[in-house]
Amino acid sequence: MIVCPPERITRAQQAVAAAGLDAMLVTPGADLAYLTGYRATALERLTCLVVAAAGDPLVVVPVLERPAALTSPITALGLEVSAWGETDDPYALVAGHVRARGATAPRIAVADHMWTVTSQALCAAAGVPAPELAGPILRELRVRKSAQEVAALRTAGAAIDAVHRQVPAMLRAGRTETDVGRDIADAIIAAGHVQVDFTIVGSGPNSASPHHELSDRLIGAGEPVVVDIGGTTPEGYCSDSTRTYFVGADPDEKFSTFYAVLRQAQAAACDAVRPGATCEEIDAVARDIITTAGYGDQFIHRTGHGIGMEVHEDPYIVSGNTLPLEPGMAFSIEPGIYFADRYGARIEDILVCTETGGERLNDTDRDLVIIPS
Repeated sequence: MIVCPPERITRAQQAVAAAGLDAMLVTPGADLAYLTGYRATALERLTCLVVAAAGDPLVVVPVLERPAALTSPITALGLEVSAWGETDDPYALVAGHVRARGATAPRIAVADHMWTVTSQALCAAAGVPAPELAGPILRELRVRKSAQEVAALRTAGAAIDAVHRQVPAMLRAGRTETDVGRDIADAIIAAGHVQVDFTIVGSGPNSASPHHELSDRLIGAGEPVVVDIGGTTPEGYCSDSTRTYFVGADPDEKFSTFYAVLRQAQAAACDAVRPGATCEEIDAVARDIITTAGYGDQFIHRTGHGIGMEVHEDPYIVSGNTLPLEPGMAFSIEPGIYFADRYGARIEDILVCTETGGERLNDTDRDLVIIPS
């Protein structure tokens, strides 16, 4: 179960007031789980957290979801649960709660990931012509992980490391990517995750596709396999780690050469993490090494992404992002080099910015793992 400190709601309410808003509305997703610990299912029936600048927060839920809400961490937070019946208008109910907290012509922000049909209905009921986005408020609340959250990410990192240590035994020529992916998914759950978020097993030419979907392609001898895997732990935090393996033979000289460059770039970017360094500066450390070696055109994505209750969240380690790193920010460092239709490689660790540098949350071997026949 997600443990949700009560000060998160307090901070959210303070942020709503500081932004000059009357209320922030949050529907099911990571933002709701972060603020309340309630992992509500996104349904056509409205569930909505109302965080007003004045007055107590509350959660509006369908009456049939009320038992689930009351057995969630919402109860420990002391939040009011307002249930609506099948023939009630939940949007009018939310608008009424907003007005009851002192806003007759409310200024409302909605969570970035709220469905359009929901945000439009809520704003129509509240008499608001267009919604504002609550993303800047929620992003600011979530981007710096607490010590408790960092501990949860360490647990997630150790769990996915345990899976990567099993991968060499799963990889052999003649197996399909799907077969290996199925074994990895089972191992992700066995290692302590409650959910498999993704299993990328890209063999041979598929290793040059960063977000390759599992296929029935047979893994061949003498080719690389990029394995990028992650899941969600019972605490609600995500793991994500990529390693590159080579099956059945030693790699050719070209592969060995660019993999050495990739290894150097990933290590240098990890070493560059420190408070005050900007996201784009960390990206540039990895990118400059790869570009200088002649592989700049083969590094086709950002160096990293934030991670927490979502696999991808702020901060993003990419050119143009001038956000300075701060202690508690968690993100991936995952440069890759890809030769389309031939092969590729990627190395990925999750790091947390500390007071003095960066802490890696993954510790499996980053060298190319060669698996004999």
